[in-house]
Amino acid sequence: MRKASGLRTLEAALIRSGLGPVAGVDEAGRGPSAGPLVVAACVLAPKAHDALAGLDDSKKLNEATRESLYPVITRLALAWQVVVIPAWEIDAIGIHVANIEGMRRAVAGLGRPPGYVLTDGFRVPGLPVPSLPVIGGDGAAACIAAASILAKVTRDRMMIDLDRRLPGYGFATHKGYNTPEHTAALRRLGPCDEHRRSWRNVREHTGLLLTQDDVVCEEASADGAA
Repeated sequence: MRKASGLRTLEAALIRSGLGPVAGVDEAGRGPSAGPLVVAACVLAPKAHDALAGLDDSKKLNEATRESLYPVITRLALAWQVVVIPAWEIDAIGIHVANIEGMRRAVAGLGRPPGYVLTDGFRVPGLPVPSLPVIGGDGAAACIAAASILAKVTRDRMMIDLDRRLPGYGFATHKGYNTPEHTAALRRLGPCDEHRRSWRNVREHTGLLLTQDDVVCEEASADGAA
């Protein structure tokens, strides 16, 4: 199975035991203080495909490679589903609960029900079929790696679009993570309605939650002053 052979070992064992098809589940956006949490589930065909030989943990792949793999995964996967949990829902229920709920939703939304689910890192209660948490799963199982790419590419595209709608924060660059650029923008503009108000660094900078219109007006005023 070439480069991806090691990533197929666990799935192949489950399928040989009659527990397939196997779905992998992973998320993107657990740590940022702005933007959504995106969770993906993916069921790959039992036989490895040459076009997916480059599968790996999405964090180990550059943006161009992830983007090139995304349409291949969506074309060759037996089933896939992406779930978006917005910042306001994360604030309402907490990031861990949001992550668990997102994984449940992603599995439930698969067009082909799996016989087994592999999750990245921790157990997900409430799934309708047996499951196994895999430490470092996105680098250990092909279906989890595929899910991680679906989640990461979807979220990155959303943050780039958010950067166009809310200029000034640099979302297209840092994707909502707490970089010095993001922190400086928070000091200058205050939080927008895409920031997670339950994050301490967001609360610390200002008690004012700006709307998208407010940010656009702020940026326009700054450009005019310049």
